[in-house]
Amino acid sequence: MKKHRQMTGENSLTEYLVSLDATPEKMPVLFVGHGSPMNAIEENEFTHSWKEIGKMLPSPRAILCISAHWETPVTEIQTTECPKTIYDFYGFPEELFNKRYPAPGAPEIVSEIDDQLLSLQAIRNDTRGFDHGAWSVLLSMFPKADIPVFQLSLSRSLTFAQHFDLGSELAFLRKKGVLILCSGNIVHNLAMSKYIHTAYDWAIEFDAVVKNAIRYEEYSSLINYTDYGAMADLAIPTSEHYLPMLYALSLKDKKDELQFFNEKSILASISMRSFVFGQVK
Repeated sequence: MKKHRQMTGENSLTEYLVSLDATPEKMPVLFVGHGSPMNAIEENEFTHSWKEIGKMLPSPRAILCISAHWETPVTEIQTTECPKTIYDFYGFPEELFNKRYPAPGAPEIVSEIDDQLLSLQAIRNDTRGFDHGAWSVLLSMFPKADIPVFQLSLSRSLTFAQHFDLGSELAFLRKKGVLILCSGNIVHNLAMSKYIHTAYDWAIEFDAVVKNAIRYEEYSSLINYTDYGAMADLAIPTSEHYLPMLYALSLKDKKDELQFFNEKSILASISMRSFVFGQVK
């Protein structure tokens, strides 16, 4: 049976990141449970992990972010030269709206890989800014904002299987020094959220089922998540936070070692579970 590392404490994530080759054949891939926009201004266990990862990952040439917060009728790719910081939320402190993430865009990189992107049939968008699914994580992970960043949208016209297949077509970017960051949440039901220290039974169960399916690469069950029944309906009332995880999984190959982190639920109905995989020594 294939061996996977599972995070049981802070040190195991550190040990995993240290083991990453400084100049890997392929850049690692991340799925990050981004949770609340407040993570952009708070110091907590989640932002601590993001900072740790940012310091220890191989330095990327560029970052491609696939976020829950950019949905479009068809697939779009961001080619903005100087993307603005988008505040796609309301009712939060002014301090959050004063945050900026001034990283450059990556239109040159998109142009360079244009031939390989043709199969994606993605429309170029040269006005799109960074949504909070991207910048709230990048603020902690790469605070200098000196690495070019570009985003790929989630097309509403695709099935879950088509999203997975589309993600697999991005694999060549890993060999070109591009770090792929997928940002969402495995369990995300804001309508049922509560300020309590425990999670609903269905949220805990679905998170555990997904973790097990990821460990044993049972991706078809994750694509057809509705087969899990009522707990899946509650965990994923809408698909946008779940889909980035499928993109990440579609990019994993047999040599990649898997590491979970931030294995915790918040607000009773949101899973912060995250994972990273990539080439190791």
